[in-house]
Amino acid sequence: MSAAELKIGEAAARLGVATHVLRHWEDIKLLIPRRLPSGHRVYDDQTIGQARFIQICQRAGLSLTEIGELAAGKRTDRIGLVNAKRTRIAEHVANLELADRFLAHLVRCVHPVISDCPECSALVEGGARSPTLQGYDSTGSIKAVGSIRGGSS
Repeated sequence: MSAAELKIGEAAARLGVATHVLRHWEDIKLLIPRRLPSGHRVYDDQTIGQARFIQICQRAGLSLTEIGELAAGKRTDRIGLVNAKRTRIAEHVANLELADRFLAHLVRCVHPVISDCPECSALVEGGARSPTLQGYDSTGSIKAVGSIRGGSS
């Protein structure tokens, strides 16, 4: 075994994962390390690079199934998968921004009971139609009228 080839424990340590994770990725055909005649796995630079690609895709929110589709698909399929994931991420970000604006409003809300606050009540009843979510930035300050865009910023 050359210096560029690692045993499974060494590869796992370099990648910051448990060995069973590498075995799982192999079981589902995402990662195919070379095998020695003894049956031991060896991880070369290319295999480590593939594992890092899997990790990056996971951090981007892709499931292992989606990563497999991404790796095996044609370019047009990859573009469709990536665009669909980006749409889901944008929706998630928009929801987080709404939540942040609501929390920013709560910090400056003077009503002792949330249900007494017209802005909080509008949120409960109307979601993104609430002036809280449309009219305030993430610091809780009122946005300029021209910058209010239908519930997301």
